[in-house]
Amino acid sequence: MLQMTLPDEPMCAAEMFEFIRNINCFPNISIAYRILFTIPVTVASAERSFSKLKLLKKYLRSAMSQERLNGLSTICIEKDLLDQVNIDNIISDFASKNSRRKCFT
Repeated sequence: MLQMTLPDEPMCAAEMFEFIRNINCFPNISIAYRILFTIPVTVASAERSFSKLKLLKKYLRSAMSQERLNGLSTICIEKDLLDQVNIDNIISDFASKNSRRKCFT
């Protein structure tokens, strides 16, 4: 029934969902599309996060605190965001606030 109701032009999943919602005739298909849109395409990113954390914990477990381990794991997991950060500004800001710098006169 749905195939006879749909227009002949090709439609993507979002357009088909909107069309079904507008005609308000197939509630089960509408629910199925809502479930389809909430399911992630892959879980590879979550698996990568856990494997990175596992590697970090094995290598650095005895050498650092839990807070530092959490920070390093976040940096490894969110590498895409880290690549967008301008490191030169952070380094110059840190260097200007260094309390060990002394003025010799």
